[in-house]
Amino acid sequence: MKSSWETDSAGDAPVGVTADEVPDDALMIRVQQGDRDAFRQLVTRHIDRIVGLARRVVGPAEAEDIAQDVFLKLWARRDQWTPRGGTFRTWLYRVALNRCIDETRRRSTVALDDTPEPIDPARSPLDQCDAGEEAARVRAAIHQLPERQRIAITLYYNEDLTAAHVACIMDLKVNAVESLLKRGRQKLRDLLGETDPGGGPA
Repeated sequence: MKSSWETDSAGDAPVGVTADEVPDDALMIRVQQGDRDAFRQLVTRHIDRIVGLARRVVGPAEAEDIAQDVFLKLWARRDQWTPRGGTFRTWLYRVALNRCIDETRRRSTVALDDTPEPIDPARSPLDQCDAGEEAARVRAAIHQLPERQRIAITLYYNEDLTAAHVACIMDLKVNAVESLLKRGRQKLRDLLGETDPGGGPA
């Protein structure tokens, strides 16, 4: 995905540091000062992940539009982020998740037929699923999970985040996230008629 934000120069990095090595938080501080080049770097660096998250939570049809909207919100609300409130990535995921939740609540159905498989299948409760019909059956089962369980499962397994990060993004306590993951995995096992494949918080 290539947006108009990515077409110009990415701006100058500090001497001895390439643009890719500038930390997100440092770029975000520059964004708060009105630096559009720093903003373009953040878009380039994170837009694929935000599109992927939107595809998994909302579905593929509007994922790119949602991702662009997320970054427009990032620019418009750049003064709301503070280093004390958590890393930029956590804050960005929270903005994206809120936008996805708004969309899923607006729509009566969510299409997940084209969502990708988990990044780390060795960790995922879905790791024994084959491609094709079996994968489609798993996606249908994920769609049947309650909203918060589906979001927790998506963030933890597909985005490779820790339970603590998921808790921060969802504005929950870690034990609440672990409970959502446990209940979500159990619900998936019930829906799929499988035994516990293990992995993740108990």
